[in-house]
Amino acid sequence: MELLNRRVIFVLGKGGVGKTTVAAALATIGARKGLRTLVMETDPRAPLAAALAARRSFDPVEASPELFTMVLDGTRALEEYLALVVPGRMVVHAVLRSRLYQFFVQAAPGLRELMTLGKIYYECSRKIGRRNAWDLLVVDAPASGQALALLRMPTAASATFRASVVGQEAENISKWLRDRKTCAFLTVATADSLAVTETIETDSALAAMHLALGAILFNRSMRTGYSDSDVKDLLRGSTNDHERRNLDHLAEIARAGLSRGAVSARAQARLRSATSAPVIEAPELAAADGRGLISALAESLASRLYREPDRRVSRGGE
Repeated sequence: MELLNRRVIFVLGKGGVGKTTVAAALATIGARKGLRTLVMETDPRAPLAAALAARRSFDPVEASPELFTMVLDGTRALEEYLALVVPGRMVVHAVLRSRLYQFFVQAAPGLRELMTLGKIYYECSRKIGRRNAWDLLVVDAPASGQALALLRMPTAASATFRASVVGQEAENISKWLRDRKTCAFLTVATADSLAVTETIETDSALAAMHLALGAILFNRSMRTGYSDSDVKDLLRGSTNDHERRNLDHLAEIARAGLSRGAVSARAQARLRSATSAPVIEAPELAAADGRGLISALAESLASRLYREPDRRVSRGGE
C-alpha cells in the first residue's frame, strides 16, 4: 500500500467511525517521515486541532515539527478568492459588507463547497520559492453524504458556468480530483452495519464520479487470538466452586470477545465482496487521550500505508 505517496488524501466516512483520529494519524505518519504535512478539517469546532494540541485557525498553524493544521471554511475561502480577483482592498471590503453579497453567498447553490475544494487545490499547488509548500495534504472531510456532495460540485459547476473564470477553475479542480497520482480517497469503516453499508455506497458514488477509492480502513478491528475450544479448556481446569465462579466470569468476557470478533470478520468480508478497494485493519486501541491515541494509531498503520519514496527530493520543485 502506497497511500501516503500521493500528494492529497481525502478521508471519508460515517460520523462516529473515528475518521478525524485516522486523518490525524495519517498526517502524523507523514510528518514523522519528514514530509511537510498539512491536515485540513471541515468541522468549524476544530476537534482535530484540539487533539493535536494546536490552536484553531483558518490559516496553517504548526502543531508539531513538519505538521500543520487548519480549518476549511467555504465562505472564508470565497472571500480570499475575491481578494485575489477584485482590484483594491476598499472595493473588496465594500463587496463583503454588502447585503447583495450576503444574499448571493446564501443563495448560490454549492458555491461555498466549490470554494472549499478550491482552497485545497490552491494549497496543493502553492509553492514557496521553487519548492512545494506541502509534501502531503490530509483532508478530514465532512460525513459521507456531505463529502460526496462536495466532490460532485466541480463537475456541476463546470457544466453550469462553462467558459467563465469560475467554470474553468471548476474544470481544473475536477481534473485534479481525478488524477490518481495526486489525489487518493480513503474511507473509514467499523463493524457497525450502517457504517459498512455507507462505505459500500460511498465506493459506488466515487466510481460514478470516476474517482477511485484507494483503501478502506477498518477501524477498531477485533481479533481474539483464541477460539471457543480454548474457553472450554479453561473451564475444564477448575478444581473448586470459588475458582469455578472466577473462571465462569472470565469465560463470559472471552465469549463476548469471540462474538465481537465474529461480527468484525463478517463486516470485513462484506466490504471485500462488495468493493474492489483493499481493506486495512486498524486494531482497537486503549490510549488514554486523543494525542496518545493518534500516536498509537500512526505507529500501527505506518508500515501498511507507506513505502519510502523519493518524495523529499521533490521539495526542490517539480
